[in-house]
Amino acid sequence: MDRFECSYYTKMDNGQVECMLCPHHCRIGEGRTGICHSRRNENGTLVSDVYGRPCALAIDPIEKKPLYHFHPGTQCLSVACTGCNFHCHNCQNHDISQAAPQQVRHMSLMPSDLVDICIEHNCPGIAYTYTEPLTYIEYVSDTAHLAHEKGLWNILVTAGYVCKEPLNDLLPLIDAANIDLKSFSDDIYQRISGGRLQVVLDTILAMQEAGIWIELTNLIIPSVNDDLQMIRNMCRWIATNNLSHVPLHFSRFFPQYKMSHLSPTPLETLRKAREIAREEGLQHVYLGNV
Repeated sequence: MDRFECSYYTKMDNGQVECMLCPHHCRIGEGRTGICHSRRNENGTLVSDVYGRPCALAIDPIEKKPLYHFHPGTQCLSVACTGCNFHCHNCQNHDISQAAPQQVRHMSLMPSDLVDICIEHNCPGIAYTYTEPLTYIEYVSDTAHLAHEKGLWNILVTAGYVCKEPLNDLLPLIDAANIDLKSFSDDIYQRISGGRLQVVLDTILAMQEAGIWIELTNLIIPSVNDDLQMIRNMCRWIATNNLSHVPLHFSRFFPQYKMSHLSPTPLETLRKAREIAREEGLQHVYLGNV
């Protein structure tokens, strides 16, 4: 299959292209890729090296996303391509999220193939998950269009680091999303993931305004983002923005990737976080990986 031309970029006079998909705005020279490793400059055209090339495919319970209040008890077809525009030190899927496409085995499945597989296995929805689906937004969008035509749900599992235009284009196609709210500190976002907090908060509010069912996940990492006052500030922001009904999943950290030297999150820390969330008025608080 020929490489697929990306949306959301501009051509520059010097042969470079500037990707406008996420706030990194990568300026990419000939033959190079952006931070996500999957969008490449080919002779002055930005192309996706992963369109139609998923590296992971599975049938999962919808609760695994995690989505606890969106059609619980059902299954979804989970699909992922390589790539991510964050470089989280704790990434549990770093073998595919931080890899270049040529480093990972992949399948050849066009959007219509994914929809056919979903229907064949009686899955009522497709989840774009495991890595960062926004980095292969064209593949997600084309698949989601076909999925809606067949009456299937579209579920986005994302870190939410994206510019407003591509996000607004995608939102009408998404039925539910779990957004990974990594911390409530811009400094931690920059140091641990390589992004900015406010962009993620704006994505959450945009999804809320679009009427998408959203749930939030906060992975609590010892000595990194386990400050209880910061957790309270996060919960207070959620409540203040009329999101008290949104399920919040506090997830337990286990040593991974560049944070293999840390210990698992103490259960007591998770319980304290849940207590804080309830004190701030959040109605549905869950503990994950326990």
